[in-house]
Amino acid sequence: MPTRTTPTERQRRLGAELRRLRTAAGLTTEYAAGLLGLDRTKVSNMESGIRATSPERVRILCSNYDCPDEKYIAALANMAANLQPGWWEQYRGMLPQGLLDVAELEWRATRLRTLQTVHLPGLLHLSGYARAVFASAIPSLPTSEIELRVSHRLQRQQVLERDNPVQYVGYVHEAALRMQFGGRRATREQLDHLCAMSERENIEVRVLPVAVGEFPGAGHAVLYAEGPVPQLDTVQLDSAHGPEFSHAEAQLAKYRGHLDWMANHTLNSEQSRDFIRGIAQEL
Repeated sequence: MPTRTTPTERQRRLGAELRRLRTAAGLTTEYAAGLLGLDRTKVSNMESGIRATSPERVRILCSNYDCPDEKYIAALANMAANLQPGWWEQYRGMLPQGLLDVAELEWRATRLRTLQTVHLPGLLHLSGYARAVFASAIPSLPTSEIELRVSHRLQRQQVLERDNPVQYVGYVHEAALRMQFGGRRATREQLDHLCAMSERENIEVRVLPVAVGEFPGAGHAVLYAEGPVPQLDTVQLDSAHGPEFSHAEAQLAKYRGHLDWMANHTLNSEQSRDFIRGIAQEL
């Protein structure tokens, strides 16, 4: 397995939270270095995610940064204690770092909410549908990389099937249901699978019909991953250059608003299954 040469998104996030707490307290990196018995460069590397830290050091810093939120501190300490590699590491050096970061984000989340307007939710893909999505990329991906991406996508679905499955809500626009990736047969099989998965206790699929009209965030594919405390929520957006991650409070609030709007305007679970079955029958 290749050695990590760049910090993961989770490592960068822990460092960013420590930097945010330090600057909010009006303290310098020299002050933090003195607390830990390190030089300033090592503290800067820790805050950028390049250098790992320990739960004990996290607690020392938070205490001296006058952070009163014990749940938040415990969550940060837990992040420092749980930076060990997961199943996604087998793809390091073979797939882009961002795809591995998405898998880890999903794995560590307490709840996932997604919004899809063109593709169906990745965590609910069948292999044929996923393969057709990846094969549509420009420039074309090599067949070997397409197969790696399909394998990685299917393994991501463990998060829904493990002993403590994550709670998942997928909001899907009608347009995504009608896009025929892989042809009519593959699309119908995928829609049938979507209905079957939505019957699971931890999975909810909600459809936004075209007839509803305009909606916020039109065109964006959104993954909102809830952390153990609200301060550690993360938004991930798809782009032509790969996944983009944001945890600025203004962005989190905006996308919470988008998803809350979806909760109020989409069909309920049973209505959504009937709607999806109707489109599948047309195929």
